[in-house]
Amino acid sequence: MQYNTQQKRMPLPEYGRSIQNMVDHALTIEDRAERQRCANTIINIMGNMFPHLRDVPDFKHKLWDHLAIMANFQLDIDYPYEIIRKDNLNTKPESIPYPSTKIRYRHYGRTLEVLIKKAIDFPEGDEKQNLIALICNHMKKDYMTWNKDTVDDRKIAEDLNEYSGGKLQMTDDIIKLMAERINQNYRPKVNNQNNRRDNRNNKRKY
Repeated sequence: MQYNTQQKRMPLPEYGRSIQNMVDHALTIEDRAERQRCANTIINIMGNMFPHLRDVPDFKHKLWDHLAIMANFQLDIDYPYEIIRKDNLNTKPESIPYPSTKIRYRHYGRTLEVLIKKAIDFPEGDEKQNLIALICNHMKKDYMTWNKDTVDDRKIAEDLNEYSGGKLQMTDDIIKLMAERINQNYRPKVNNQNNRRDNRNNKRKY
């Protein structure tokens, strides 16, 4: 018995050893017409293995690319598409440039900096006040994630002042809004099961 680990490595193992053996057999066929028919049969079998991908754009094109790869680009047939070149298989993708702008405080992250810039340009009014309160609460949460002990409102006020260049302040009204938002988020949930039990008891009384 011969194990897969003892056989030659498959370029595309997702198709399995049987398909690879068919491709290897096609390489040995001398008659070009017969070799072409064999290749077409292999493509049909490969397509039937992934019926859910039939509607994917260029699905057939990809199958012929895969056939060429499994044949190590040595299968001499008439390909219906321009297949991928062997040189392109090892082409490294272009590197993605890393943001060059420095994050002032990593525990706050870049998103907070964007929010503060938006808040600075926001017109004065209740919406701006609520946005500042939201930002301050978010800063407290991020700070607590970084510093597990505690966080003082004065520290958040100082950081907000520094981030905004003195254009945003954590006033007493903002602190009240912060508390209101926290109370809304942590409002105790009504126990529906207890309510149903109380309703049943009330019905029994009548």
